[in-house]
Amino acid sequence: MEYFGVELRAYREASDLSRPQLAERLGYTPQWIGQIESGRSTPSEDFAKDCDSFFDTKGAFHRIWKWHQQLEHIEVVPPGFRPFIEIEPGARYMRLFEPLLIPGLLQTEEYARMVLKVGQRQEKVDELLAARMARKAILEKEHPPWLLIVLGETAVRSRAAGAEVMRGQLQYLLDLAELQHVTLQIFPADAPVFQASGIVLMSLEDRSDVGFVDAAGGHGRLIEDPDDLEDLVVLFDQVRATAYSAEESARIIRSVMKEL
Repeated sequence: MEYFGVELRAYREASDLSRPQLAERLGYTPQWIGQIESGRSTPSEDFAKDCDSFFDTKGAFHRIWKWHQQLEHIEVVPPGFRPFIEIEPGARYMRLFEPLLIPGLLQTEEYARMVLKVGQRQEKVDELLAARMARKAILEKEHPPWLLIVLGETAVRSRAAGAEVMRGQLQYLLDLAELQHVTLQIFPADAPVFQASGIVLMSLEDRSDVGFVDAAGGHGRLIEDPDDLEDLVVLFDQVRATAYSAEESARIIRSVMKEL
């Protein structure tokens, strides 16, 4: 935010405007402009857009604002997960397997809150929830990544979050599965156990493929070594080979919803 303030002051002075003059043009108070320039206050998204329009910066202030939002979300997550979410927005193709829970990227807000509140203070839950929901922007891009999702039947049938929350979560999964770029399959509860923790494989826009192995307490690790990554690909393929078809998986989810 100090960088935002420095840039704002530079543009203002280059336009030969005082703080009161800029405040009048933008519809804010001089005190607010001063707080932003000093880095003591965080600008709103509307303010960033107003600065872009006034100074004709082609979105520079809004990009700084978005960068700040992303950094805030990264800072609140466990250290072991930070390298993953830093590169996740660049994914072109994602393969996800999660045996016990719905993956964070696919969680509804209500389900995520139930998962995150265990052992956390309320303010921490709110921070983590905001960070998790912010990740969903990747699903709403003009060109979202292709998703191949394999969920453990245990995750789908769990009632730990409560019937109402789970029903909403399962409907969200069904809605996702209707999208052309999403394939969703269920891994049978009685199938051989290949992997006890979640895994993600990502093909990225600007770097080599990576993997991620989840672990309790945010101690997951990013997989970049080619040999380790190949092992992870084989593991995922084994899991998927045992999964139900997409059509049968959707039928199972609908059946579970009726039972709730």
